[in-house]
Amino acid sequence: MTEQNPAPNVRRASIEDAKLLADLGAQTFAETFEKDNSPEDMAAYLAESFSVARLTEELTDPLSIFFVAEVEGRAAGYAKLHSGHVSEGVEGPQPIELVRLYVSREWLGRKVGEALMRRCVEEARELGFQTVWLGVWEHNRRAQAFYRKWDFREVGEHIFQLGSDPQRDIVMQRAV
Repeated sequence: MTEQNPAPNVRRASIEDAKLLADLGAQTFAETFEKDNSPEDMAAYLAESFSVARLTEELTDPLSIFFVAEVEGRAAGYAKLHSGHVSEGVEGPQPIELVRLYVSREWLGRKVGEALMRRCVEEARELGFQTVWLGVWEHNRRAQAFYRKWDFREVGEHIFQLGSDPQRDIVMQRAV
């Protein structure tokens, strides 16, 4: 990689990253979805999902694993894996959910998402999972194309509650 486009470093997140993940999660979620949703629904979802207390709780959950992607020491994105819950339609053996794969707008198209996905698939394999599944908003075409590039295929749907707005997520899975 050139100095203009350095390779992302992906590390496992720790409890000390709660504020970083809360801030980065709120920022990337808003960047991606605020133009398509009401300000009230966005505010409600961001407050509920990206507080430091909420991220601290998620980071201490033994069924969750977080990774942070950094470029030259700056956080560029993060991912969360979670085992235990499986959405209807997921048919692969030993499933684990890719709950979040968030990349800051300034780093889109610069291999951060690929580095996070690679690390998540490797981690799932090392832990003995055989299937990775996720939900992606039906209107998020960019993310859907990214997941298809990684061999995810559609297997169902579920509701994602954004504030007061129930939204349709497409459920996708791939073999590890």
